[in-house]
Amino acid sequence: MEITNKPAERRYTIAVYPGSFDPVTNGHLDIIHRAAHVFDKLIVAVLNNTSKNPLFSVEERMELLRHATADLPNVEIDSFRDLLINYMKQKDAHLIVRGLRAVSDFEYELQMASTNRKLCEDIETFFMTSSPQFSYLSSSIVKEIARFQGPVGDLVPPVVEQALHEKYGEERSE
Repeated sequence: MEITNKPAERRYTIAVYPGSFDPVTNGHLDIIHRAAHVFDKLIVAVLNNTSKNPLFSVEERMELLRHATADLPNVEIDSFRDLLINYMKQKDAHLIVRGLRAVSDFEYELQMASTNRKLCEDIETFFMTSSPQFSYLSSSIVKEIARFQGPVGDLVPPVVEQALHEKYGEERSE
């Protein structure tokens, strides 16, 4: 491979940030906001995983994401239920965005990136590390706190906090 000093040809970049987003957290939003500044278009794709029992429906998760990303004109919210690679081809996207919270995430994400690359060598995975204040945060943790009416206002956007209160009710569990 020859390395030259010529600038690379600028391509219109479409990236996909896939996930369950059940619910979207401030950690997800950190990655979304940062990726939206890197790529021309970012598709946040909600996975409809039939093997999981989500708290929010795909439609509810998409609506929460739309509210939380309303300030980002180059972000599109969508969903898929097929292989990610097939979805990427439908969207003419070649970049997958994945967030890394800790070293433990990397092993799984590297395996997925390698598998996706094996399935379609035109696909690249772009890893973004979480900002330190979100390195511990997951949707599972948020749901566990909310289930027992714990404070989640610093963990999720206000629209999600309200949706969690509605799902779990206002009364304290014993």
